[in-house]
Amino acid sequence: MSGLGEETYRRLEKATADLEPPFAIVDLDAFWSNATDMIRRAGDKPIRLASKSLRCRALQQRVLQREGFRGTLSFTLPEALWLTSEGFDDILVAYPTTDRAALRALAVAREEDPDLRVTIMIDSVDHLDLIDSAIGERKAPVRVCLDIDAGWWLLGGRVRIGAKRSPLHSPEQAAALAQAVVSRPGFELVGIMAYEAQIAGVGDSPPGRPFRSMLLRTVQARSSDELRQRRAEIVGAVRDVTPLEFVNAGGTGSLERTAREEAVTEIGAGSGLYGPTLFDAYRNFHPRPAAMFALSVVRRPSQEVATVLGGGYLASGPSGATSFPNRSCPRV
Repeated sequence: MSGLGEETYRRLEKATADLEPPFAIVDLDAFWSNATDMIRRAGDKPIRLASKSLRCRALQQRVLQREGFRGTLSFTLPEALWLTSEGFDDILVAYPTTDRAALRALAVAREEDPDLRVTIMIDSVDHLDLIDSAIGERKAPVRVCLDIDAGWWLLGGRVRIGAKRSPLHSPEQAAALAQAVVSRPGFELVGIMAYEAQIAGVGDSPPGRPFRSMLLRTVQARSSDELRQRRAEIVGAVRDVTPLEFVNAGGTGSLERTAREEAVTEIGAGSGLYGPTLFDAYRNFHPRPAAMFALSVVRRPSQEVATVLGGGYLASGPSGATSFPNRSCPRV
C-alpha cells in the first residue's frame, strides 16, 4: 500500500511492538475515514458490503451498523449461510453456485424461517434446473437474482470490454429469463445485478502512463453511457414481468458514477474500506491505507532485496501488481 505517512507508520510500529510476525493490522482511523468517504460518494444510494473484500466478520458487523451501508454481498453460498447463523440478514450471493449441499441447507433454512433473505445468483435456465435437482420440492421459494452482463460490446459483439460474467446482455434476454423464473414453481425473482468491472475495477489514472490514462477515460466514459441506457432498459423489461426488491451495480471505483443512475437502487462495494494499491490509480478518490500485514525479514542479500518468511494478504480480484501491497517497511 502507498500513502502511509511516517507519523502513521511510527504510531503503528509502537502499537505492534510486542507482537511477533506474521500478523495483520487494521488502522481503524483510516478504515472509518474511508467508510465516511464511500458513503459521501454514494449519495443517497445504500452500499451493499462486499464480504470478500473485507474478510473479517467483526468489521463487517460494525460497518453494517452504520447508516449508508445495508446488506451483504457474499462470495459463496456456504459463507452466506454461515453469516446468517451469526446474525447477518439480507445477503446476496455474488456468484452462481453449484454447491448442492449448500442449496439443500438453504432450502431447510428457508423452511424454518420463510423471512430469511438469502438470495442466490443465476444467469440461465440451467441454474434453475440445477437448483431443482438439488433440493426438489420445497415449502419456501428460493430467492434469485439475475446476473446481467455489464460489458461494452463493439463490432456487433465481436469485441467485448469488461468481465465476461453472464450470457444475459440485452433487455430481451433478461426478460425471457425473468419470465422463466416467475413461471416456475419454487422460485422468487427479487433482484438484478450488473457489475461494470471495466469501470469500477480499473483505475483511470495509472501512474506514469498518461496515454493509457486518456484511453481508459475515453473507454470508461463511452461504456458508462452505453450501460446507463441499457441497464435502465433491462430493469424496465424485467419489472414488466415482476416487481424487484433491488438493482445492484457498481463498486468502490464507480460509486459516484453508478449512484447517478435512477435504475440502480444500491451499490456493491467493500475494497475501498481497506484502500488497497488498486485505488492508487484513480483520480476522483484517494482512500487511506487501512489494512496491512507484517512478516519477519530473515535474510538481506543486498540493500534492495529482503527475504520474508511466509504469509501475505492480497486485495480481492485477479492477482497482479494492483492487488499486491507496494510499500515495504521492514522492522530492523
